[in-house]
Amino acid sequence: MKNILITGANGQLGKEIMRLEKKRTNVFYTDIVEDGIVHALDICSKKDVTKFLVEHNIGTIVNCAAYTDVERAEDDPELCKKVNVKGVSVLAQAAKELGAALIHISTDYVFDGAKKWGAYRESDRPNPLSVYGSSKYESEREIRRIGTAGVIIRTSWLYSPYGKNFVKTMITLGGTHKVINVVNDQIGSPTYAADLAKAIIKIIPKASEYKGEIYHFSNEGSCSWQTFATYIMTYKGLRCRVNGISSADYPQKATRPQYSYLCKEKIVRDFGVEVPLWKDSLKKCLRRMQ
Repeated sequence: MKNILITGANGQLGKEIMRLEKKRTNVFYTDIVEDGIVHALDICSKKDVTKFLVEHNIGTIVNCAAYTDVERAEDDPELCKKVNVKGVSVLAQAAKELGAALIHISTDYVFDGAKKWGAYRESDRPNPLSVYGSSKYESEREIRRIGTAGVIIRTSWLYSPYGKNFVKTMITLGGTHKVINVVNDQIGSPTYAADLAKAIIKIIPKASEYKGEIYHFSNEGSCSWQTFATYIMTYKGLRCRVNGISSADYPQKATRPQYSYLCKEKIVRDFGVEVPLWKDSLKKCLRRMQ
């Protein structure tokens, strides 16, 4: 039986997969540095990646490794593209040469947010506005150019009990501030990393049947960052008022899409994955964090 490789295993999504698959012995976890059961692997090194895939008899790669600091990417585009484009290209090439499938995680930031109605579908034309978004779109094109078996999953607004994310930041601010300002003109879908991990686990057995097919996954329903923050405060019982402000009043180096609600019909149809409502999943995550 072929084994499974999870890259970027120390990130939010990698840790959720590890939590859900802790009883399975045929899953290997890697990141840039070794940490417990996580092996060190530089995904930008073709030699190292090929050696790891051969030695561990890998049949499916789930690439959770990525440069995700959207703001810092504007100042360091070379490093962002090295990880998000070169690293993905190396994984895709090695996977194709050895007959492995690749499940790659992309982002809603490949879109410009200018869509006037309806959710973004996989067939909608990308037009990234930031260095980060551009690098992720380029990674998608690399996989499809190389012709690697597997799927590409775009997600959005990822959070979990692990690492640094919006939910944890809001809880911290809610405990120390009476009032905070949060952007109210960017609309999207929060995604509980555990829900995405469950979807990926369900897709793994079928991944080799596809070749760079693109899918969208986020929790169901849409909201603004202000609404998301308000629900976090309410569910946590924090007496912090969340004021809405425009993106213009909160200047950032990287331009974000103002609308990036993703349609999940295709991934539900092809794989039968569950797509919980974002409010329900937020409650589940917060209960785990208590």
